[in-house]
Amino acid sequence: MEKTSQRRSTKMKLALLLGLIFMPFARPTSSATQNPELGELKSNLKTYIVHVKKPQDVASLRNEDLHSWYHSLLPATAQAQNQQRMVFSYKNVASGFAVKLTAEEARVLQEKEEILSTKPEETYSLHTTHTPSFLGLQQGLGLWKDSKFGEGVIIGVVDTGIQPSHPSFSGEGMPPPPAKWKGFCEFNGQRTCNNKLIGARNFVKNSTLPVDPPFDQVGHGTHTASTTAGRFVGNASVFDNAKGIAVGMAPNAHLAMYKVCGFYGCTESAILAAMDTAVEDGVDVLSLSLGGFSSPFFHDSIALGAFSAVQQGVFVACSAGNSGPDDASLSNEAPWILTVGASSIDRKMVAMAKLGNGSQYEGQSVFQPKDFPSTLLPLVYAGANGNESSAFCAPESLQNVDVKGKIVLCEQGGDIARVVKGKEVKDAGGAAMILMNSEAEAFNPIADVHVLPAVHVSYVDGLAIKNYINSAMTPTATISFNGTVIGNPLAPEVTSFSSRGPNSASPGILKPDVIGPGLNILAAWPVSVDNHTPPFMIISGTSMSCPHLSGIAGLLRSSHPDWSPAAIKSAIMTTAETVNLGGKPVLDERLVPANVFATGAGHVNPIKASDPGLVYDIRPEDYVSYLCGLGYTDRQVGIILQKKVECLEVKSITEAQLNYPSFSIQMGPSSQSYTRTVTNVGPGNSVYNLELDVPEGVVMSVTPRQIIFTRVNQKVTYSVEFTPLAKKTRDDDDLEFAQGSLTWVSDKHAVRIPIAVVFQ
Repeated sequence: MEKTSQRRSTKMKLALLLGLIFMPFARPTSSATQNPELGELKSNLKTYIVHVKKPQDVASLRNEDLHSWYHSLLPATAQAQNQQRMVFSYKNVASGFAVKLTAEEARVLQEKEEILSTKPEETYSLHTTHTPSFLGLQQGLGLWKDSKFGEGVIIGVVDTGIQPSHPSFSGEGMPPPPAKWKGFCEFNGQRTCNNKLIGARNFVKNSTLPVDPPFDQVGHGTHTASTTAGRFVGNASVFDNAKGIAVGMAPNAHLAMYKVCGFYGCTESAILAAMDTAVEDGVDVLSLSLGGFSSPFFHDSIALGAFSAVQQGVFVACSAGNSGPDDASLSNEAPWILTVGASSIDRKMVAMAKLGNGSQYEGQSVFQPKDFPSTLLPLVYAGANGNESSAFCAPESLQNVDVKGKIVLCEQGGDIARVVKGKEVKDAGGAAMILMNSEAEAFNPIADVHVLPAVHVSYVDGLAIKNYINSAMTPTATISFNGTVIGNPLAPEVTSFSSRGPNSASPGILKPDVIGPGLNILAAWPVSVDNHTPPFMIISGTSMSCPHLSGIAGLLRSSHPDWSPAAIKSAIMTTAETVNLGGKPVLDERLVPANVFATGAGHVNPIKASDPGLVYDIRPEDYVSYLCGLGYTDRQVGIILQKKVECLEVKSITEAQLNYPSFSIQMGPSSQSYTRTVTNVGPGNSVYNLELDVPEGVVMSVTPRQIIFTRVNQKVTYSVEFTPLAKKTRDDDDLEFAQGSLTWVSDKHAVRIPIAVVFQ
């Protein structure tokens, strides 16, 4: 999506782009034996590395004999269970084995004379694109174990097509699709569908061929599909950055691609046709990394299609849009959609701008040439001639500017792609580019595959570089490239481009719902950009965060097949994180605490989402009451519901009364009261106590303040009253917005929903 001046020029735009994921550890090789049954182990088991005294005749022992001897050393409890606890047997580089044990079993094992040591294993991180690790997903543990990597779930991706021959979509080892699958494949010949990519359809009507196969000429669809459900692929990187084993969120889920977009965008008719077909085909999850501008839901084809899909049990995730950091810039605002904003992860592709005065400024770039000289080169500001287009390094703007052999400082903006700016510098003879953010983008540089040596720096650092150019007699600089660096305590941060609320189409519903990884994401790509096989690409956008969440929804559907789409959404939202890796509040691109119109409920935590304790479920009929309460006519509501509706016969509700896992209050002079109903999906006997973070400027009253459950799936309703404080009693007379939260806390769970209050 473009900035405000161009947002109205196109009805439907492709939302930036998004990506995939890498494992932080290597899969085993050599003579180690791996146990295939580890997925059934109980959660209280941990993997221990056990070193034993080497047998004198070890060289003559067969691997199976050695494995049997190791197994005989295990405590009786570990041998007696109908489970294979042994993970690996070591023979060459170590004498010993890895095994799943309880802490007590490890203590007992340590007492045996053959045992030298037992220690819990650690996880070592490679310098990779490691979104699963960043989100807490690990093989053999937690949600990945419980869901069997999303086995049996079908995820439909509505996008630009797919490259079926990419190893991310290999069918090797995958079971056939579920019997309910009714879709088919429009590829033919050797490049076709398989048990992973079970369907592919093309809804772009721009070909004279009877069936134009849904190949991906843009790259976006291949990238998003591999992000949501790509299989394990080794040796993945882009220009040697983010090396590792690539894998999507739900690697054992089946994929279906519905091509609706080309180079020039996505038509509503194609999108709606694709969603219609996907529901008939039998998908469980729909992922749409695209959208238009805010409009009433009866005018919004994605909202229309998603409503029917959700009514039939399909979970729908959509990108929030890339029009941030402007307020009220969202796409896909309907409450039955999971609307996903974008965040950073704790990995950077670091490049440094080094100035002649000794100052250094850290930025990012994917393209990092190893042969760029460390010697200082002349440094110039592209806009020194006073021409704004030159400052933005617009195409043909540097033809009469002397940049040959120099490093050129360019400004972000002007509706010109970042890589295009570098191309202009290169075409004009420049040696390298320093790209500085705009003031709005602040501290959010993006890693790109530039066409020349380049570094993207923050706005503040760009100003410092510009000041140096203006003050030095002969300004000079160079760029050093430091590769992939992992470990940023400020992650996750809200990206500058991530669209923000409030929700224009329905102000009483807080959007976005949640944020997920969307900055500098590596995923599959149709063609290689660096002569590397298999091909991958690093791109950014809420298009990248959306498939992360649709893949996580697939994992939750696999592990909780009885949950409704609303229950899955609630589980994701009420368990979301509000602090970064450093334990501080999540920040935005300005490095200040982000508000709920940027983060929604917070940053997704898939491990917690699998065990939320309570969920806020929504019945299909609740949406009817909600839609009538929006003031839509009977006809308009009927368009959405696909049936005749008379709102006078329906008990309408206000927006904030929908049983949504958040509150968005439009606060006038009078008190407002609402109810919420929670369903116990945790332990049968549970007691939850209330914790309130009351927004400034209001008084909140909640009844009851303690909820007691006696059985699973029991429902309890509580009421909330919001009363405005008089202006003279507020700390800020000009207060326009405030935020807080409401959390139900038990001894095992904290079920949190965010609160936004807008004063009218």
